[in-house]
Amino acid sequence: MKFLTSLSILGVVLSRAFVPQVNCSPGSHTHTKRLTGVPNDPTIFGNALNFWKKLETGWDLTRGATTKSITLPMPKNGPIVIQPNATALVIIDMQNYFLHESLDGDPKGRAIVPTTITLIHAFRNAGMPVIWTNWGMTDYDIINMPPAFIHGFSSDDTSLTSFGSEMGMVVVPESDQSIAASSNTPGRNITIDVGRKLTRGAWNAQPWGDLFKEQTEGVANGTDFYFNKNRLSGMWGASTPMQTWLQDNSMTTLFFGGVNIDQCVFGTLIDAYYKAYDVIIVDDISATTSPLFATQMVDYNVGLDGWRANSTDILPALLDASDR
Repeated sequence: MKFLTSLSILGVVLSRAFVPQVNCSPGSHTHTKRLTGVPNDPTIFGNALNFWKKLETGWDLTRGATTKSITLPMPKNGPIVIQPNATALVIIDMQNYFLHESLDGDPKGRAIVPTTITLIHAFRNAGMPVIWTNWGMTDYDIINMPPAFIHGFSSDDTSLTSFGSEMGMVVVPESDQSIAASSNTPGRNITIDVGRKLTRGAWNAQPWGDLFKEQTEGVANGTDFYFNKNRLSGMWGASTPMQTWLQDNSMTTLFFGGVNIDQCVFGTLIDAYYKAYDVIIVDDISATTSPLFATQMVDYNVGLDGWRANSTDILPALLDASDR
């Protein structure tokens, strides 16, 4: 990766900033020495391999790899300068289970799909990968699921309707499987097996509507990457498939969207923050069924830990980058 090649010049770029200093002047009673590897430059936050640089306005998040960098406006504490080779868009849980009207899915989640697709295309065109992480469990995952999670995903307060339970059938128009069939839908209807709740390969675990096409085509074309998860967070524990990919590909900066913003989206984002990634939540590609104060909590904390933006804030800069 181009990002990795930049590390070879970091010793030259940052050598003076990271040299320990000792005050040995005659008559001095002060002794100052920084830890080895900790910068003396007050505008640099971090160490030689993982650092931000405070600019006169905003932040440079490129870790010294400034070639083809992109400057993105932020509503607060911006702009930020990102390295495309180290940046990804993460889409979380935009699945039939959470969005399809036949499964009592959230209309607010469905409403953000067009904006989400627009941003997906902008990231791809600017040379940045799109990451999809969704609930997609195996029998092993279900056997080892904690009781609190099993209870939380029960449909009738019994364990028999939680993860892995058969969800029955739904009737949808053959021409548009993203909606429920009714007396007003034109054409032929078909019956679909919803499958076992949130298990890998089940229809209910697939991305909803046009997102399914985006995900499958993106993965086939090598621009997108899909990772199953077995908790709210796609980054929980010592490691996950998504985290392994991020590490192997030297990713450092992550943009987040999906549902629910206060649960799986925030859970993944905050675990990424704990693991030293730069985190930005994109509000207009995120939604929730929770009360307003839940979103307000997320917005407040992400504003402290990273950045908040709408897709409209960053799209012009991404489009300019794709034209280079």
